[in-house]
Amino acid sequence: MNFDEERKTMVEVQLRGRGLKDERVLKAMEEIPRHRFVSKEQEQSAYSDHPLPIGEGQTISQPYMVALMTECMELEGNEKVLEIGTGCGYQAAILAKLAKEVYSIERVEKLSLKAKEILAELGYTNVKLKVGDGTKGWEEYSPYQALIVTAGSPDIPQTLLDQLSEGGRMVIPVGGSFSQELVVARKRKGKVERRKVCGCVFVPLIGEFGWKR
Repeated sequence: MNFDEERKTMVEVQLRGRGLKDERVLKAMEEIPRHRFVSKEQEQSAYSDHPLPIGEGQTISQPYMVALMTECMELEGNEKVLEIGTGCGYQAAILAKLAKEVYSIERVEKLSLKAKEILAELGYTNVKLKVGDGTKGWEEYSPYQALIVTAGSPDIPQTLLDQLSEGGRMVIPVGGSFSQELVVARKRKGKVERRKVCGCVFVPLIGEFGWKR
């Protein structure tokens, strides 16, 4: 397969064709080799319009959802970003292209180690990974100007809101364990403004302030 052509088609049809407009996000999606973040068996489907399994009961999100969530973060390039749910590392790679510093937490050590290996091979030096309960955030490096949660939560964990800077944006799927609504939460003067974006389906956010095992 010509992966370069596959990426171009993915961007033009699945992303730009559905109204996504942030050129920095679209450029990152076109540059980053999504097929490197899936298994050899899944490479042929890496640029298809659907999520793919990555093992351990987790998935790499549909390209459109990755791009949409990233666009909702409104990144300009100087931000410190926290990601909850490293998974295979693809979203972290996108963020690494668009922000100054990326901190990413994954509760499954096997996935985190694999993501670390791939990100290193691809030369991303501004991503720091951690294994742990993502619902607790990563207070050591807070506050963050932007925060993304790549699993469905019953609500927005207060722990994560507390680690957002003034004016910071959080993108998070909120709802039941089988379907959610994508929400953008913005912190202004101690209050939280919420905006619903669309329906979505993510694996559950497991942790002390999310879903229990």
